[in-house]
Amino acid sequence: MNKTWNWSLTVALAGFLFGFDTVVISGANAPIKELWQTSAWFHGVFIMSMALWGTVLGSLGGGVPTRVWGRKKTLIAVGLLYLISAIGSAFAPDPYLFSFFRFLGGIGVGASTVAAPTYISEISSAKNRGRLVALYQFNIVFGILIAFLSNYLLDGFGGTNDWRWMLGVEALPAAFYCALIFGIPQSPRWLAVTKGDDEQALRILERILNSSDAAKSELTAIKSHTTGNSVKDSVFNSKFKKPLQLAFLLAFFNQLSGINFILYYAPVILENAGFAASDSLLSSISIGGTNLLFTFVGLYLIDRMGRKSLMYIGSVGYIISLLMVAYGFKTGASAEFNLFFILTFIASHAVGQGAVIWVFISEIFPNSVRAAGQAWGTGTHWVFAALITMLGEVVLEAFPGWIIFGFFAVFMLLQLLFTHFMMPETKGVSLEELQDQLASKDD
Repeated sequence: MNKTWNWSLTVALAGFLFGFDTVVISGANAPIKELWQTSAWFHGVFIMSMALWGTVLGSLGGGVPTRVWGRKKTLIAVGLLYLISAIGSAFAPDPYLFSFFRFLGGIGVGASTVAAPTYISEISSAKNRGRLVALYQFNIVFGILIAFLSNYLLDGFGGTNDWRWMLGVEALPAAFYCALIFGIPQSPRWLAVTKGDDEQALRILERILNSSDAAKSELTAIKSHTTGNSVKDSVFNSKFKKPLQLAFLLAFFNQLSGINFILYYAPVILENAGFAASDSLLSSISIGGTNLLFTFVGLYLIDRMGRKSLMYIGSVGYIISLLMVAYGFKTGASAEFNLFFILTFIASHAVGQGAVIWVFISEIFPNSVRAAGQAWGTGTHWVFAALITMLGEVVLEAFPGWIIFGFFAVFMLLQLLFTHFMMPETKGVSLEELQDQLASKDD
């Protein structure tokens, strides 16, 4: 078990880089816009959302290397992309090269959301799978907090070039991750199902389970759910209709909560809420801290209460907090009032969608198409994340805050209905048993 924990934690560090990389741009937002004098559309499309369009490509295409090269080699490539992106963005002489290097980092983010949860789910047991996969989410929010804190500490550090330090410092954890990731083994399920290497898969299962008999039993269960045809299956086969629908809707609602909108534009939103510009970066740290604290709660509860229960809690918290922030903007309430309910929103996300999304999507697809299914779910997530972030600058200029937050609240009511009527509970069920439960029967 210690081996499984250590390997899962190492892989989950890709989540730290994900969180840091995607949110660090919030501190560089204003100085870059002032430096290159870009329009709202150019700034939104190229500066703020270019990494997210890379993420879309990385997530939609990440299923191919994750299946063909294997989870481990894909995760190594992810670390190199983070490293190149951090250094390139820091030294970029113009907005076009800057956007290119941010795009490369985005590809790394997207591919990591496919490979990392897939790998962790495949080396863990039904009993601890939720906690171990949720380590990825924990590291995402830890990376977000460190990005906010780093931006605050580096503000003014390099004069007009402080934003270069903010972006370049990511090279340090990226290099650390690259060094560690070589030490993990291949996924035993990938070896058995995709490569047909039962001997090596058995050796790794013995290391995981500390028992030769248990490893043989586990391998037998994996192979009993694998046929020659299933290895060649397309994820868009009609028998996978149910997990495809579940992954799409969960990812869709994740972004229609407004979480990325708030994380990316936190300083601007807080200024609009009444905070002085000098306080907005510091107040952003409270968002990162709240996210981290309540991710601990989600991590503790996910294998105890289950995924569906956490989604109920999160959905209700979303609806209340978003409506109250909308009310605060509409009535001109104090900055502290708005910040309190923004933090309530963040807490609701951390316990609900934040804890559940990567776990749930990594569980619901069969071994033979898990990488492709993960790519489908995460691709949906990142397409909507990119659209919302791309339009964020324009939306903030065009609409008052109460309309924006009210819009997100409506979609969270729909998420609550989705949770109640469509979402199954996956707690404590093996991956192979879930394959049987979610298979669509041909009419």
